[in-house]
Amino acid sequence: MRFTSRSARQLALAAGVLSFASLTACNKGGGDFAKTKSGIEYKIFKKVGNSYERREIGPDGDPTYKDRVGKFLLGNMQYRTGKDSVLQNTRRDVGMPVPLPLQELKQKGMPDEALSMLQPGDSGVFRFQVDSLIKPKSGQPVPPFLKRGGNVVQMFVSTTNKLITQEEAQAMQPELQKRAMAAQLKQRMASPEYAKQMQAQKDAQAKALAEPAVQAQMKKDDALLQEYIKKNGLTVQKTPSGVYYQVLKPGTGATPKAGQTVSVNYNGTLLSGKQFDSSDKAGKPIDFPIGQGAVIPGWDEGIALLNKGSRAILLIPSALAYGTRGAGADIPANAPLRFEVELVDVQ
Repeated sequence: MRFTSRSARQLALAAGVLSFASLTACNKGGGDFAKTKSGIEYKIFKKVGNSYERREIGPDGDPTYKDRVGKFLLGNMQYRTGKDSVLQNTRRDVGMPVPLPLQELKQKGMPDEALSMLQPGDSGVFRFQVDSLIKPKSGQPVPPFLKRGGNVVQMFVSTTNKLITQEEAQAMQPELQKRAMAAQLKQRMASPEYAKQMQAQKDAQAKALAEPAVQAQMKKDDALLQEYIKKNGLTVQKTPSGVYYQVLKPGTGATPKAGQTVSVNYNGTLLSGKQFDSSDKAGKPIDFPIGQGAVIPGWDEGIALLNKGSRAILLIPSALAYGTRGAGADIPANAPLRFEVELVDVQ
């Protein structure tokens, strides 16, 4: 769902550490909704001890808001229809409090104005008529599910006691984006279509590996890898698909499951010793979802064998790396590869 307010789109990234249970209970009680001049219905509460008390706002808004403009609240939120169907649950999707922008009010009746009514530590329930958020003149039709939900959008916000600066808010963005991407992947993995796609991908890979030309190349690669192993005195294990691996330093954490995001430091070389890539070039580990085809098949298989904190050598036949196409100027066609990897983190 897309609102006309820019901050509403920013709020879609919000998440938090507070529970909505008490706030939902306040919505059901605590008297009637008050209403702003712009048409927002609201209830605002401040926490006193273990309970919430209603806080009223004057007809001209919160006079202290001018002191907060340009800063950010930290909090969590949900969007719901008028019949309480959850549209967005940002705590679930990101799992940490994020910056909620406090901007100069250029348009009343929007989520920006709702946030302007909150002081740090407040919680609020806001109701917007859908027509006020999705303007008819914009040409964007009101989605049918919102009409069926009572033609109302509810916004639940629960904030911490902290205000932060723009610089602090920007510093949080990489972690927020990582968490949001992981949540999107998790949601996608739960769909029946995803299971079909993954099975189709496995079937296609199995079919490709069964091709006579590929099988012949796998035998050549295996001979090269065995020669490399003997020459370098490695003590390796072999997977059914043909990946050799040696754990140099065992980890103590869990092994990653399909769909989890892993962080990996690595150094990649040809069997000749020529380096073609390294995480040192980026100055940080590479992050990717395991088992999703985001990396070469040999990595998807090899990294999944390691515990968090492990260091290992992976020897990957070309069919499970870059195959007949190679990669750029540094990896020729049909090249088996050596990687030294460290599984830094599993999320």
